[in-house]
Amino acid sequence: MTPVWIDKLLGARAVHLIGRIVLTFMFWGSGLSILADFSGFAREAEALGFSNGEAVAAATALTQLTGSALIIWGRYVWLGAGALGIFTFLTIPLVHHFWAMPDGPQKIMSFHTATEHISMIGALILVSVLMAGREGERTKGA
Repeated sequence: MTPVWIDKLLGARAVHLIGRIVLTFMFWGSGLSILADFSGFAREAEALGFSNGEAVAAATALTQLTGSALIIWGRYVWLGAGALGIFTFLTIPLVHHFWAMPDGPQKIMSFHTATEHISMIGALILVSVLMAGREGERTKGA
């Protein structure tokens, strides 16, 4: 049984908002850093094998910032989380393809990054599920 004070804390709107901000930090932080050094990120994307680094930089920043904003805003969370989840999944075969790398530190880093990305996808699914339940409560009370 959950203590009453914990139940109240977990039900607080401020805690929900803080949780969504923290959950999306890696995305909006990255999106803002891309905007701060757009040409640097574009060069990095091209070094990874993408032919049009500027298009990749723009699409990445747009996805990360828009997806984060939708989750933080608390509306269309499923859309923001879905976009970020698909984006995160795609980075595994496109950037963190550890299974095709020679043994060494880069392979190990890519493996750990890929497993962290899978965990993040699970968190994005959960925030969608939890927020869908809250949306259902809002529409029932209206």
